[in-house]
Amino acid sequence: MPEKFSLGRLFSPSTVAIVGASSNPFVGGHQFTRFFIDHGFQGKFYLVNPASSEILGLKVYPALTAIPESNVDYVISCIRADGVLSLLDDCCQKNVKLVHLFTARLKETGRDKETKLQAEILEKARRLGIRILGPNCMGVYYPKLGLSFNHELPRESGPVGGFFQSGGGAAEFVRYAALRGVRFSKVVSYGNASDIDEVELLDYFASDSETEIIASYIEGVKDGRKFVEALALAAKKKPVIILKAGRGRTGAKLALSHTASLAGSISVWKAALRQCGAIMVSNFEELIDQAVAFAFLPPITGKRVIVAGGGGGKSMVSADVWEEEGFELPDLSAEFRKKLKEKVPALWDWVRNPIDASLFQGTPMVDVNVLEWLSNEDGFDIWVANLTQDDPLPEDIWENILAPNFLNSVTEIKKKGKPAVCVIETGEIGPAEMESWKWRAIAETRRQIVNQGLAVFPSAERAAKAIEKLVNYWTWRESENELS
Repeated sequence: MPEKFSLGRLFSPSTVAIVGASSNPFVGGHQFTRFFIDHGFQGKFYLVNPASSEILGLKVYPALTAIPESNVDYVISCIRADGVLSLLDDCCQKNVKLVHLFTARLKETGRDKETKLQAEILEKARRLGIRILGPNCMGVYYPKLGLSFNHELPRESGPVGGFFQSGGGAAEFVRYAALRGVRFSKVVSYGNASDIDEVELLDYFASDSETEIIASYIEGVKDGRKFVEALALAAKKKPVIILKAGRGRTGAKLALSHTASLAGSISVWKAALRQCGAIMVSNFEELIDQAVAFAFLPPITGKRVIVAGGGGGKSMVSADVWEEEGFELPDLSAEFRKKLKEKVPALWDWVRNPIDASLFQGTPMVDVNVLEWLSNEDGFDIWVANLTQDDPLPEDIWENILAPNFLNSVTEIKKKGKPAVCVIETGEIGPAEMESWKWRAIAETRRQIVNQGLAVFPSAERAAKAIEKLVNYWTWRESENELS
């Protein structure tokens, strides 16, 4: 078999061709052209379509072989499946090393003819020394190079990398995690995994110096033993978060028709992931929450939490949520109480963890001053600040005093090296609600806090669940290091 190129080289092309480029905005050949233009791809890219001469102001070549380059690193196939075998011959002439098959309707259809064609494509590609990504996938998002598989994804790089069998799932993860401040090294959509599969991708991201956290959406694996071996090695290097789809009977059937994957027993998956130290999540919200936790919080192995902010009801519910996830809420230190006694004598022996911010109304202190004081406390592992809409104060006080002070206080906690978690509940906000100053103000405060690199969650439940998994992972890693 011809030489295999590392995935790092395959995912870093200097020359790309989009075969099947189109002026029709509803088809992949047009969309990928827009992705390359809009994201400012740093290399050269060429459009191929025998029926067009120009698309979006760019010259179009009648065939891949007509491109004036002796080597084309990466080809994106947006043509019908029955044209791929012929395309591979052209790829061989241009020394192509990777063909990304956006092309679909192959093995995932479940039909004999299409399944056989996928096998023939793979066999021919291997014979020619060409690697296949897909079929039925969106390919590579690599912001450092301007490679993208969707519109308006972040152009800045970051620590989170991942591999997704679902192209739509990959784009959703990137787009919504980006709203929480997460940025990405590379994200790969790999579809049917006829050639490059989950094991090779996991090995790649485990050794990729640009990736610190691995996220994945998997419908099924081709070789369970190899995958578990790769997972065990990867999780000892960096956090691996897996959203396993096809957990039920209906989902397993959909997995087969979506990417031709055999889903496997969920009980086996749970046991394997637990044994390997990987983190299993149940939906995309949890996947994003977990990425936020690992991206913005340091390794934490303790479960002592201090919670501040919100009224009495919010504080009690927060305490319940954190304790139900296995965290402790220790009492405040004697030194803190001494400072409190000097400032607010009526409250020094009344205030408890969690701290009810409403107790400080009408006193020389407000909850944000408490947050600043708490940054000096040493008896805790995690500092949780609640920002809620239950405060009755008017617009000028909220925007000019409370919101800026909250931002400054949580930022100060982070500066002192303390793990800070912000719980900011924004509700179901639509355009009409954003006409209200209060919703706009809290949305702006949330944006500023995210921009400061702080972990922000929309509820105490989601925060506690994600951080419990984070603590468990780092505790496991610590024990593994002691054994090795």
